[in-house]
Amino acid sequence: MPSTLSGRTVLVTGATSGIGYETARRLAELGATVLLHGRTPEEARAAADRLVSTTGIAGAAVRPLAADFTRLEEVENLAHAVTRDHPRLDVLVNNAAIAAPERHTLTTDGNEISFQVNFLAHYLLTGLLAAALTSDPGGRVVNVSSTLHRSGAIQWNDPQRVRRYSRLAAYAQSQLALTVFAADPRVTAVSVHPGVCETGLLPLYGTEGTPAAEGAGHVVRLCDPATEIVNGAYYDRSERVAPAPAATEDRTVKRLNKLADLLVGHTA
Repeated sequence: MPSTLSGRTVLVTGATSGIGYETARRLAELGATVLLHGRTPEEARAAADRLVSTTGIAGAAVRPLAADFTRLEEVENLAHAVTRDHPRLDVLVNNAAIAAPERHTLTTDGNEISFQVNFLAHYLLTGLLAAALTSDPGGRVVNVSSTLHRSGAIQWNDPQRVRRYSRLAAYAQSQLALTVFAADPRVTAVSVHPGVCETGLLPLYGTEGTPAAEGAGHVVRLCDPATEIVNGAYYDRSERVAPAPAATEDRTVKRLNKLADLLVGHTA
């Protein structure tokens, strides 16, 4: 891959392990400045130190940042920290994700935890960084989604799934929302299923997966300005395919934005 990423600034959420960590590593090796997000300052710093010590990347190329996505206030603080130090951001990789827990769990903000961490936090972060995301050719958002979005349904009347909860349905809903969000016209965005990889989410898919570095390769390719993208496109690994029908409906995109604005406490 040509190093057209050299000199570009990329924020990767959930970059302390798995696909996020491998994506950050590859981007830094290709010459990008990587803003490495972790849940806590300690986790983010440890991941950044590990990257620098194992790859020979200059320390200045990897900058740790922290925010607990179960707290939307921390997401806002993260966005402000990024825009303060990096008024120009080339790529945002919305990668942070958790498996929905066995028991129905609400965050302090009142949202079902996987819906907030996997989608609402990224919705809020993307909106707050929209002005910093460059309109230069190649400026973009890459949502790390899942093929499980196809089995998902957004429960418009009960998005927190208070009435009927199943961890798989909650996770699928969060991934469908993230995939629908890629079609938002406010920023240029795509979503990608990086394959079933050996990460903490593997139990949702089965027992065997490919190395996280392989999944990260598909994410990095979409970060590269040499890869032309169309807003709202969905990729299954390296192949562009049609997402679930809901992800291409303008009505669904608008309805989701309205819901998300309400749940993150912002008005459009």
